[in-house]
Amino acid sequence: MTGPQRPQRERVVLAQRRGARQVRTRTEVVEQTDLGAALIGGLIRAQLGLALRLGLIVIAGFGALPVLFGIDAVAAATVLGVRLPWLILGLFAFPALYAVGRLYVRLAQRNEDDFLELAGD
Repeated sequence: MTGPQRPQRERVVLAQRRGARQVRTRTEVVEQTDLGAALIGGLIRAQLGLALRLGLIVIAGFGALPVLFGIDAVAAATVLGVRLPWLILGLFAFPALYAVGRLYVRLAQRNEDDFLELAGD
């Protein structure tokens, strides 16, 4: 006789340990705790920084146009009977604004996706 038989040991692992952190983070954001407020504040600062950077790029680009148009060679040049400043304004300004807008939307969405990943949604 060798004694009572012990049951074979089983390893118990908590499922999705990382998930517990995600649920807690989401709850803190919803309940607007200090941590939730800090996370939301970080998202707001990221979005504001992005908007300011792209706004400065637009202001610098369009602010340089009067200087460019002040050059006599550019102001007097014509292409297909249309003065070059008008072509630049008509063919450059709107596509440039559209491109900056698309870039802003893409980068803002990336910021929000990073926030949601952090919050665990």
